[in-house]
Formats: sequence, structure tokens, C-alpha cells
Amino acid sequence: MFKNKNWARLLTVPIIASLLITGCAAKETNSTNSGNKQEGVKDNKDKPATWIADRKIKGLIFMGADDYTEEMNPEVLKQIKEKTGIDYQINIMPANRSLDGLIAGLASGDLPDFIGFYLNHSGRPEMPVVLKAAREGMFTDLTPFMKDTKVYSKYLEDGYLPLDTKNGVMFRPEFNGSAYFMHMNISRETGYETRKMLGGPFIRKDIAEALNIDPKTITTSEKLYEAAQKIKAGNFKDNNGKDIASVIGPRYWGGTEVKALYSDLTVNVNQTFVRNKEGKIVHESQTEYPLKRVAFVQKLLKEKLMNPEFYTMEENRATEGILNGSFAIIADMHNYLEFNKDMHYLPIGPLNEADKPYQMKLSYKTAGGAWAIPSSTKNPEDIVKFADFLASREGKLLWQYGIEGRDYTLDDKGNPIVKNEVLELKDKDSKAAKALGFAGVGNYWGEILGNTDVDRIADFGETEYGNAAKPNINEGPLKIAEYWEWDKKRANAIISDTYAPTAFLGEFAKETELKAALDNYDESLKRAYYAKSQDQVTKILESASEQLKAAGLDDYLALLEKKDSDPNTKVEL
Repeated sequence: MFKNKNWARLLTVPIIASLLITGCAAKETNSTNSGNKQEGVKDNKDKPATWIADRKIKGLIFMGADDYTEEMNPEVLKQIKEKTGIDYQINIMPANRSLDGLIAGLASGDLPDFIGFYLNHSGRPEMPVVLKAAREGMFTDLTPFMKDTKVYSKYLEDGYLPLDTKNGVMFRPEFNGSAYFMHMNISRETGYETRKMLGGPFIRKDIAEALNIDPKTITTSEKLYEAAQKIKAGNFKDNNGKDIASVIGPRYWGGTEVKALYSDLTVNVNQTFVRNKEGKIVHESQTEYPLKRVAFVQKLLKEKLMNPEFYTMEENRATEGILNGSFAIIADMHNYLEFNKDMHYLPIGPLNEADKPYQMKLSYKTAGGAWAIPSSTKNPEDIVKFADFLASREGKLLWQYGIEGRDYTLDDKGNPIVKNEVLELKDKDSKAAKALGFAGVGNYWGEILGNTDVDRIADFGETEYGNAAKPNINEGPLKIAEYWEWDKKRANAIISDTYAPTAFLGEFAKETELKAALDNYDESLKRAYYAKSQDQVTKILESASEQLKAAGLDDYLALLEKKDSDPNTKVEL
């Protein structure tokens, strides 16, 4: 059934999932077989400079429907056709998990002109899946086509790509200069930030003021606990006049682990590896922090300071509770959420790290998401050229701002000024606004191939969509950033060009076992939070540690030491 029998081992979703992709392709003849009409390719004298070819390009996206949409505006599609000759279509692979969909799609062997998938860094679980496909010849080498592009040719320049993107994702040494995945969301400049965004725990402003609590002073888990005790004793109400559901509620997007809530009790809020005081790289399970964190969480749960469904609550219930003011403290949100533009929730802390005060950390350059072209695609250079058009300023104007005259005008510098009626529609009817078909109103089709070489100020004269038309559009988020002293923290930020500690699992002999053990460790901690006795906690954590050891943790730590000693593979620790 499968193109390569080895894929059957990776296919963890029901067989019907692989049939879904075939059904998706069956709605229209696969463009790799008959949809690549090349009419007009040879005679382009009456075509615009952006013309590519008279053909269809179809993509299959292995990402969540919450992040991307298949729906495209007919007028936008017409603009694409007039400018490039391309009939463009994307479909989202239906699957409970995007990774399962990716595995099923590759296993089917029936792929359209290009695919898109999540890939923040080479340590993402998608990496071994697409890497296996590349090694088996399923993808086209993109390097020859990049040389003649305006934007993607920058990827070939020294220093443009972050280390992990260059050596871990795209130009891996094993491929001898070939690149089979195009890593996206690369910022043009070092340490570039599109927004003054901050995340982590927030507290209801009215409650903080009533108790004379300064949220900025909550910089340790112990101070958070003390504040929670005061809040509980205060008998505060929600927006409907009922007792608040709990002092500490889950993150805005639903229940899960939120290390930022007790960052001084974890080795790293982003991962579980650290260099200890003796200078050795260790896993968190080899430190005292798991027991400290479990004890802290159990104290919060026992004293009814933390919602009992903190780690499991569904997103819709969590969001509803937050909008209703049911939680005095939100474990994790960010300052750009619409409901808080009036600043009725203020950021806490931030809390210190395990062994030092908080310090903002930034990547050398941003990166995230990727696309690839199957080796079965005809004229793959057309897809690269089309991606290059979408990554150009003209292409970005189309997929980020819509159609000139309809959705925006240009100022005397050529920068877009969003029309007020579009902004008003976005506020009043987000669904109708999204139907206009561009990123500014929530339709992100262009990000997949075009969101790279990012610098909004240089390209469009504004950091946020609509800022030029409505300078106060993000007044609330920016006031929160000012309150949090974002500029000061940014000025003192650490900028690093490193690999995620899990980035090297693909070259580790016991990759599958260690990955399973690392996943089990995370789940074991959650179980330990709810354990009924200290004996249970000890057994759960010891079992997780034993599994890590049996899976070769010590050998992997030795590999990390070796990688970190090489300036080309520095590890985030």
C-alpha cells in the first residue's frame, strides 16, 4: 500500500488518514500529473515582470486549521493570476494532530506541488519525519533554484540564516550543499522583534489594587504563593457577582504545564536541559527542581489556590472563565489579546529563573514553519519563483494588506494605509473581514510560502497592521509593555544563536527510546502533581528517571557536550 514499506512503521494514525489525503487530491486532478499547463511560458513579452507561468500550483498544509485556512478570496486569487499566471490552491490535511497528518501524507506517496508543515527548529518532532523522506529521495533539491531569486537567494549568504536553520534544517552536512526544506519566518535583522510582546502570568488589576499588591514585585514562586493566599482570603467576585472559580487559573489557551508560573523551580522554562554549577550538562531529572516544583504545585492544589483542572481544562472553558473574570491570576497569556486592551489584567513579575534574576532571551533570528517540493512535481522552479514573489514586498503587500484601493491606499512614501472601513469591519464582524482574504484580517494563506526576510518597519513603515491608519490601535498592548518595562528588558536581552537540546536526537542511536522517555518525564511530572502521597511522588519520578537512563540519557548528554564545544552547534542551555 505504501510507496516505501518503512513508512508503515511511522504511520501511527488509522489507515483512513492516509486515504483522506487521496480524497483531498481526488477533488481535483493532481497538478503533478496534468495541472502543470505551461501556456504562455515561452512568450512573456506582454506579461508583467512578476509573471512566472500559466499553471496551477497546489499545496497541502500539515498545520492546524486554527493557524491557516483553505478559503481564499476570489479577487485576491485574480490578482495572483494577473501578476504571476498562477492558479493557486491550498488544502489543509485533516488529522487530529498535524504530525499524524504529515506522516500519513508522506506515507501515501500522493502529494501535490508542495507541502507545508510546522518546524520551529530541528528538534521538532516533524524533523525526523521529513528528514527520512528527504533521504529517501521524496523531495526536490531547492538550492539550484534559490540562486536566481531576489529574496530566497539571501539564504545562501553567510550569516543570514541562524545556525540551526542553516546546518540543522536546510544545508545539513549530509546533503553536501543540497537543501530539501525551506525554513520560514527568518527575520532580516539580528534580534528582530515584530511586536513588544510579553507573556506569562497576569493578575486582575482591581484585585491587586484592593490588596495593595504590586504585580512587579512578585518575582519568586514564594511571593506568588503569598499573593494567592491574600486573594483567597479576600473573597473576590467574578464579572457576574459570583465567587471567583479559583485564585490561579490555567493559561488563556487551555490547561497545560506553565513553567513561567514557577520559573524559579525549573531549570529552563523552554526545555529540560541545563549546565549545572559544576559545569556539566544535565537533565532536569538529575536536579532537585522536580521535587521542589511538585511540592509547590501540591501546596497550591491542597490549599485550593490553583484550579484543580489547571493542567487539563479545555481551551473554550479556560477562555470563557478568563473573559468572565473567574480567575484572579491567569497562568499564561500575552499583552496583545483583544479582551485585555483596557489593561484590567496586569503582568506579574516576571519571576526569576532558577539561579538568577529574569533576563529576556532572544534568538539571533526568528525561524518557524517550513515547506518542501515533492520530487514528483513538474517544473519545481515555478514553485520557488512563486514563493519568491510572495516573499517580495509586492507579494507581501498582497497577502498581508489585500488589494490596493479596495483594502488600503498608499502614502507618499509608498507605504500602505489601511482603510478605516476595513478596520471597522474587523472589529464588528471578524468572519466577514477574514473573507477579504489577507493576513491583516486573519487569513494567513500567504505566510506558508511568503513569510520570510521579515522587517515590517522597513517594508511597510509600521510594526503592526493598521498602525499608520490608527496609531492608537495597539495602545493597550503597548501600555502593558511600558508598564512591564519591555524596552529596558530588551536593551539588556541575551541574543543567542543556538540549537535546541533535542535537535540532535536524529543522530542518536536510541532516538526513539530517548524521545519516548523525555515525553514520559513531562507526563510523569503532571501525574506527580496530583499524587496522593510522597511515596507516590517518589515512585513516579524515580520511574521516569530510570526510563531516561535506560534510554541512553548519559550518552546523549555526552553528545550534547560534544556539540556545545563546537561553535557551529552551540546548544541552548
